[in-house]
Amino acid sequence: MAETTGTNRPIESYADFWLYYLQEHAKPATRRLHFLGTGLALATLSAAIVSGRAWLGGAALLAGYGPAWVAHFFIEKNRPATFTYPFWSLISDFRMAFTWLTGHLDEELAKAGVHR
Repeated sequence: MAETTGTNRPIESYADFWLYYLQEHAKPATRRLHFLGTGLALATLSAAIVSGRAWLGGAALLAGYGPAWVAHFFIEKNRPATFTYPFWSLISDFRMAFTWLTGHLDEELAKAGVHR
């Protein structure tokens, strides 16, 4: 079953998905585990490229998605958007990390109706 917007219609645009994505990451602990996973995935992928060990590519997926899925199942208690929207979800993982690093995540969360 596809995730839906607040109007119970399927998400058809990335702009709608981004707001939904932020709402699904409302708890700070969830976002922290996502940032950890994103960092671990990038480090592991970099190690795979530098070392030429292809198996580290698979490890990068586990390093990235493992902490994120733990956060969804045990902290946020929701279903990861990756299951329905894998491409938009991956883009949004990096977008959320970038907006956090640049100091704009609180603004984006507020647009999505998520308040600290």
